[in-house]
Amino acid sequence: MPSSATAPAATMRRFYLRWPFALAVVAAIAYGVAFLMHWDDRGMLWVKEHFETTAERGESVWLPDYKVEIDAKPLPGMADDEASDLAFNPSTRTLFSVMGKKPILTELNLDGDVLRNIPLKGWANPEGVTVMEGGYMAITDERLHDLTVVKVDASTTELNHADFQSHDLGLSENGNKGFEAVVWDPRRQRLVIGEERPPRLYEWSSNGQSPLSGGKTALPTDPLDLRNLSALGIDPRTGHLLALSADSHMLLELNHKGEKISFMTVLGGFNGLQKTIPRAEGVAMDDQGTLYIISEPALFYRFKKG
Repeated sequence: MPSSATAPAATMRRFYLRWPFALAVVAAIAYGVAFLMHWDDRGMLWVKEHFETTAERGESVWLPDYKVEIDAKPLPGMADDEASDLAFNPSTRTLFSVMGKKPILTELNLDGDVLRNIPLKGWANPEGVTVMEGGYMAITDERLHDLTVVKVDASTTELNHADFQSHDLGLSENGNKGFEAVVWDPRRQRLVIGEERPPRLYEWSSNGQSPLSGGKTALPTDPLDLRNLSALGIDPRTGHLLALSADSHMLLELNHKGEKISFMTVLGGFNGLQKTIPRAEGVAMDDQGTLYIISEPALFYRFKKG
């Protein structure tokens, strides 16, 4: 039977032998939490933001200052339609979204109320939409690997893919994660097209109407450091791009050089959100700087600065 003097020593030896294992378990758990919360995507951006001057912040969108004011408003009867992308129409001051599972172009007011649904005949999986000039819109289809420029007005009740010119986007590196995002950049007279995974940006020159000229070319940018690219938006006031990632739960602001300026997380507890945005699939900004996000399953969010 061990003496009273040797028992504590044996206990301490067991403690020191188990300590490295316990430390490894804690480290593995910490890494897992960091990966799931996407802290690795945010750490360097957070540091970079703190080096931006007041003047630079004033010339940007500056996403950290945005707070939610409409939080997870459901789009009635559309929970199973796979809401994807969002675009602001300055002429009508309304928003347009596409539904991927049952191809539909949906018009919303700025409060997230559905105004009308326009069936998309001949589309397989529409994922991106943007408003161009003179009533024209561009719609990307991830399954067809194409971009179609359509004309929409107040009398439009349905759209037929075969009635419009489509442009082949080619195969993406990951066939199941193709060209999902698109946004019209009026300042530079171009469409910016986003590949979902790995995230890449391309541009296609245009006069804002149809047909498009030339073809898409790779857009030089900083590495996006996003798990995927769900949608693109643009700030009409600064011309800065907004890149949304559902997998990273993050919205990035990029300047005209493709440099990262600011970011916003869409996790619960940040920017006024009660809960994490489940799967952020669309983003738009209006001419007043109000920010809109749409998420599966058909949830609408509105953010304002200040």
